[in-house]
Amino acid sequence: MTSAGGGVFATTRWTVVLAAGRRGAAQADVALEELCRAYWFPLYAYVRWHGHSREDAEDLTQAFFARLLEKNFLEGISSEKGKFRAFLLMAMKRFLANEWDRANRQKRGGGAAPLSLDWQDADDRYQITPVDTLSPDNLYDRAWAVTVLEHVITRLRAESAAEGKARQYEQLKAFLMVGKSDIPYAQAAAALEMTEGAARVAVHRLRQRYRALLREEIAQTLSDPAQVDEEMQALFSALTEG
Repeated sequence: MTSAGGGVFATTRWTVVLAAGRRGAAQADVALEELCRAYWFPLYAYVRWHGHSREDAEDLTQAFFARLLEKNFLEGISSEKGKFRAFLLMAMKRFLANEWDRANRQKRGGGAAPLSLDWQDADDRYQITPVDTLSPDNLYDRAWAVTVLEHVITRLRAESAAEGKARQYEQLKAFLMVGKSDIPYAQAAAALEMTEGAARVAVHRLRQRYRALLREEIAQTLSDPAQVDEEMQALFSALTEG
């Protein structure tokens, strides 16, 4: 895709949604639904923090997505500086603050076709979050960061398995987010029955692929790929707060 100025930029799911303006473009509908299905849990955690029960949080989150996926819902709403993360939180705040009659609300989105979400372990994930030390916005950011990392790890594990390196992945995954000086290469080499040099190469390649997948995952939620580094820093900071 080429910009008006002649430069080339990456097309992400969020740019597809914004470019279409939610005018019923099938590609934009699919892109938005994929984003919502991937990043629903941070909103559920945000709603739970505000005192809603598990069941009501599920209903409210589902109802929010039913509204969000309606035609023209995005029209007139700012893209919040090009970040889907920021847009989604602002939209939820507006949704919760809106005149919402809980007594008359139907389950799962007021009768609209619901977004298929896996609620099975949602509340367990929420319960292990340190909600007492975080503001609702910071809780949302931390849940978002954890969700991003979970998606990346899932993709990396699947890739490793497809390449016949499942055992190697399981042995080396603990080294993805530690300093290079803290990696026990000799121990890893012994466990995998390879030379230490080969272990170093394997760790380097796994960490390199992890970073590439992380950047790719984050980029899908931005309208400007140049914001990836900034967004990565924000999410890593969210993980260390509290």
